[in-house]
Amino acid sequence: MRILGVDPGLTRCGLGVIDASAGRQVALVDVSVATSAAHTEVPLRLAQIADALEACLDEHRPQAVALERVFAQHNVRTVMGTAQISGVVMLAAQRRDIPVALYTPSEVKAAVTGNGRAAKAQVGFMVAKVLGLDSPPTPADAADALAIAIAHAWRGGAAPVASGSQGELSATTPAQRQWADAERAARRRG
Repeated sequence: MRILGVDPGLTRCGLGVIDASAGRQVALVDVSVATSAAHTEVPLRLAQIADALEACLDEHRPQAVALERVFAQHNVRTVMGTAQISGVVMLAAQRRDIPVALYTPSEVKAAVTGNGRAAKAQVGFMVAKVLGLDSPPTPADAADALAIAIAHAWRGGAAPVASGSQGELSATTPAQRQWADAERAARRRG
């Protein structure tokens, strides 16, 4: 399955494309960062990011889009830009009949590193390791986009993971099992 991971941002929007197989194998297809200048009017900035996103969708034809969920923070301007770009991503995917999955930053970190509070450097390191890269993609938005795509693949977006009272399939990593356990606990609380 081909997955586009998106780290939404109005100034920098990470776009990471991977191919994922049933054996939890993932391979890099493409990674880029769409940008817009902070001094430009917001409608033009949205259009610039949308153009780059649509070019990526058209070129790579993903079967799923994994998007970082907007989360609350004190900087309202940052949240607004992230939310606006998230809407652009969801609309573009919907128009192409591509399913969209949303992940919180802690879900992505837990999936890729085994720690929901991992630092950006840890996420980048694990992305490079998982994809067999010499170094983490830069800027961090690029590595984050790939991490989001990997999280979707490992969550079961590419190959469902059997679960039940006996636990996950033995092919899962400790980080994947920890994430699955956290998801089950959250569902019980919710």
